[in-house]
Amino acid sequence: MNTAVNLSPKHLLLALLIVVIWGTNFVAIALGLKEMPPFLFCAFRFGFSALPFVFFLPRPQAPLKYIIAFGVFNFALQFGLLFTGIHLGLSPGLASLVIQVQVFFSIGLAFLFFKEKPSFLKVLGSLISFLGIVIVASNIGGDVTIIGLTLTICAALAWSSGNLITKKINAQSPLSLVVWGNLAAFPFMALASFFIDRPNAIASSIQNISWIGIAALAYVVYMSTHLGYGLWGFLLKTYSTSAVVPFTFLIPVVGFISSVFFLREEFTVWKFWASFLILAGLVFNLFEKKILKCIRMNKLNKRIKSLK
Repeated sequence: MNTAVNLSPKHLLLALLIVVIWGTNFVAIALGLKEMPPFLFCAFRFGFSALPFVFFLPRPQAPLKYIIAFGVFNFALQFGLLFTGIHLGLSPGLASLVIQVQVFFSIGLAFLFFKEKPSFLKVLGSLISFLGIVIVASNIGGDVTIIGLTLTICAALAWSSGNLITKKINAQSPLSLVVWGNLAAFPFMALASFFIDRPNAIASSIQNISWIGIAALAYVVYMSTHLGYGLWGFLLKTYSTSAVVPFTFLIPVVGFISSVFFLREEFTVWKFWASFLILAGLVFNLFEKKILKCIRMNKLNKRIKSLK
């Protein structure tokens, strides 16, 4: 693993591509949820993400319990909770923002289990970004519901747990891990859909699905899941968690912009400040070395001036 904080230019572009894919993914989720209940949507996602690819990609060389845990936390729990949170009233743009609390969970869990000690600037950046989440929580009502916000925060915790399991598995092929993880998540979500969504709602959704619903499902399967998670697993394998995870701070920016453009979601002043604080925290995380270098140069110049 490369323990350097800064990503190479090529890998930086990959990280930004993931941001765009996952940011616009919230639009696809909102469109899909208009035609399918959340658990059915998730079950379709996991099923099409796994099949027929499991027949062509070898199972990751890891204990089966880790692969199942990866599928449960990174897919079944994360997206089951996220889709339900959006379905129960949290707007897609805000969901893309709130899910970023996974950064705090990821860095904290990485410190506890992998001894990846975050620097002072990373902690400071995380605290600044957390203020943005506080602003969201203080605006309950309208497109922010308590149940939607709570479920999305729980989804963030599931995502961060999945990040740790990803590092534990250390799969040679990140795409293979994604495909097998979806296979592990599928039966859990299929059962949840059967007992919660109920067979009548399932049949009605399948019979009345439009091309928009099909396109939304295709996007979350092939773009968000296969391409996005395949690249994400590669970056987590190559760099430390604290170097990769902060890029997800950019996802709500793309999420808000795409939601405003495609879904006509209102972008209020408080949403602007919440997004601004999250971006400010990202700056501290991404440009830590440059900030420290500037501080040292400033101290050095002061010493030189004092000697004169």
